[in-house]
Amino acid sequence: MKKIIGGKRYDTETAEEIAAWWNGFAKNDFKRCEETLYKTARGNYFLHGEGGAMSAYSKPCGDMTGGGEDIIPVTREEAIRWCENRDCTAALEEEFADALIDA
Repeated sequence: MKKIIGGKRYDTETAEEIAAWWNGFAKNDFKRCEETLYKTARGNYFLHGEGGAMSAYSKPCGDMTGGGEDIIPVTREEAIRWCENRDCTAALEEEFADALIDA
């Protein structure tokens, strides 16, 4: 998917995939949600998400809602929080190692 936001082009085909998450619901489930964190060549982060009619990515479809997808730019700090909230430990250790400290 490609989207221009604030004069910046975000493209899942050319960006580097950092981590992916899926809520476990089947493809045909209205609650299904999948998100992938990407990093552009210029070092900007964004999420590509898609999901069913009862997900955060639903879109109006007449007088109902249907599944949809979107691209959402995120800051580095938001990307770190996203990884933490989805237990993407490997991505945190590889991409954001400088932000981690031992407890």
